[in-house]
Formats: sequence, structure tokens, C-alpha cells
Amino acid sequence: MSTITVLYFARLREAVGIAEETITLPPAVDTAARLLAHLAEGDEQKRTAFDNQKIRIAVNQVQATPQTPVKPGDEVAFFPPVTGG
Repeated sequence: MSTITVLYFARLREAVGIAEETITLPPAVDTAARLLAHLAEGDEQKRTAFDNQKIRIAVNQVQATPQTPVKPGDEVAFFPPVTGG
């Protein structure tokens, strides 16, 4: 099956209201950026959470960019930038 696991962390988790979901990956969704757009499509809560946010991405626990390919079976995590001092 062509599913993908999506994880949300920190304030993104709070904003979307879930920590994790498994979705069926549409054929046209082949990058992290397209996945993010797909998730926001038709979901006002996610669209609001993602709008104007700097979002970091990890694919299979490796830091990724919006252009990083995603494929069935992957784990994709979205999280806000981390600051510290």
C-alpha cells in the first residue's frame, strides 16, 4: 500500500491537533513540499498551521528540504525551527 507516516512536533502538533497520521500518498505527491501542500489542501486547521510558518522537514529521520523526494513507506516529520542558547 502506498502510505506514508506524517509526524508533527512542537507548536505544529498543537496547531494541527494531532501528533501523527498515516495517509495514502497520491501519485502526484513526490516531494516534501508537495506533501505539505497536499496536507493543507481541504484542511483549514492545517492550512492555518502551515501558513507563514518556517517549517523544518525530516524524511526518515534525516534533515530534508522541500525538494526532498518522498515515497510510500517514508516517515516525514514537520517541525518548527528550534532555538536555544
